Amino acid sequence: MPQYCHRQEDILHFMQRAYGLNEIDKRKLSFLYHQSCIDTRYSIISDFGDSSGNWTFIPDGADAPAPCLDARMRLYTQEALPLSLLAIHDCLAGKIAPTDITHLITVSCTGMSAPGLDLQLYEALGLSPNVYRTSVNFMGCYAAIHALKMADMICNGQQEANVVIVATELCTLHFQTDFTADNAASSLLFADGSAAVLVSNHTRSNEGNLKLQSFFSQVSLKGKNDMSWDISSKGFLMKLSSYIPQLIQEDIAALVNGALENEHLQVQDITHWCIHPGGKKILEVIQKQLGLCDCMLAPSRSILAQYGNMSSATILFVLKEMMAKMNGSPARIFGVAFGPGLTMETFIATTQ
Repeated sequence: MPQYCHRQEDILHFMQRAYGLNEIDKRKLSFLYHQSCIDTRYSIISDFGDSSGNWTFIPDGADAPAPCLDARMRLYTQEALPLSLLAIHDCLAGKIAPTDITHLITVSCTGMSAPGLDLQLYEALGLSPNVYRTSVNFMGCYAAIHALKMADMICNGQQEANVVIVATELCTLHFQTDFTADNAASSLLFADGSAAVLVSNHTRSNEGNLKLQSFFSQVSLKGKNDMSWDISSKGFLMKLSSYIPQLIQEDIAALVNGALENEHLQVQDITHWCIHPGGKKILEVIQKQLGLCDCMLAPSRSILAQYGNMSSATILFVLKEMMAKMNGSPARIFGVAFGPGLTMETFIATTQ
């Protein structure tokens, strides 16, 4: 996590001032924040916990120009590397040395450059000059599952491969000062974080590891205009329609059934549900449509409360919390995340 942990209540007061809201709009925003089920969020920026207006990155006042795209990308380049290194070292501890990495997959939709984060990591970790590098960019919240799918294919083709995925998202870099429904929804939900995964056919210890079993994806084009992520001179602009939970509600049962049928499984064969906590309402409609008990969604709700939505990194935070509580017991995990398109990606994994 970045160094700045902000209480959701403090972020609310920041937003009310940053947007220059009148009393009516302040009350409306306060209601939304108190319904979010988020307690804290992290950011590389200190401003979001300060309602005084003594900000270093966000301008105080509606007439002041917001940071340009150049400034936002410079901060991404500065902050993404140390955060990614923390995640990778935590992931590899007791498993393999960084010099054993054969493949590196970087995942992000909040910052891009060339040379990019992959080459920064190559240099900082002292990787082989022959390391295979690739990047998953601008796919949104489901991108880590897409990267897992790529890593699985690599390991199926190369038995000696050690694939490291690092998903690093600095969503708060893209705060927009215009008070619109999309901007308000984004600034209520999104946060910064990084997560890393090692995918390999051989590690020093199999204890607590998972085996990737299968993947399944589906696109629902009727939602293509309801979730989008565009680049502008003012930063990246998120469109997040209030219809997203309804669209997921309409499609989630068919998606899950399709993924399970591929593996000749049924809902009752799944012991753990690793659901991307895209927001409170999304978790509620998925729980209702799939008939899941509260305990099945507890890891997702826990991550949402502690961290908010960190885009692609979030599903890996849920997975880690889930794995930590398994205590070596047999398990079959079903994971699902969503992103622009509307795209839905799933995976099934089992304990070894």
